[in-house]
Amino acid sequence: MNNLTESLRGLAPGALVVAIGPGASGKSTAALTTPVDAVISLDVLRGKIGTGEGDQSVTPAAVEQQNRLLDTFLAAGRRVFLDSTNVEPHIRAELVERARRHQRPIIALRFGTGLATCRARNRSRPEDRRVPDDVLTWQWSLTQQATPQVLLEEGFVAVYEAAPEPGLFEARPIQRKDGS
Repeated sequence: MNNLTESLRGLAPGALVVAIGPGASGKSTAALTTPVDAVISLDVLRGKIGTGEGDQSVTPAAVEQQNRLLDTFLAAGRRVFLDSTNVEPHIRAELVERARRHQRPIIALRFGTGLATCRARNRSRPEDRRVPDDVLTWQWSLTQQATPQVLLEEGFVAVYEAAPEPGLFEARPIQRKDGS
């Protein structure tokens, strides 16, 4: 395996890297080392609009702001990391369509972190950021269903598997649309 920075170093201008994984799987940590021009975090946007990053009541407004930022960055040819769960197929379909409209490649960064690890990390989060256990389990289950083949069929041009290691994030290419 290569570290995340090395694996994604050659991202095309304007590439959209979409994190896919349950809460507490390491998406925000990975965003810190991904070689992109911008990180758009749904949690951060919720924190700016609502009472904190875990304020789910403002999610619709935060998603609107996220989409405006995505359009701005993609139109400008900027490499973007989207830091949110993205476990639902209809959400990913909207992101694939957005990247297509801007003629930008879209890459999946799938977080295969085990459910027990996600639960342990989730318990250590501040109370207002904890994901309810049933929701976390649901997110984890949907992530398992988002196999590399499924993601390529949805329109992603490449799929990387992200795995957290102590002090480092590892990513390995799983499959590309061109078969390599």
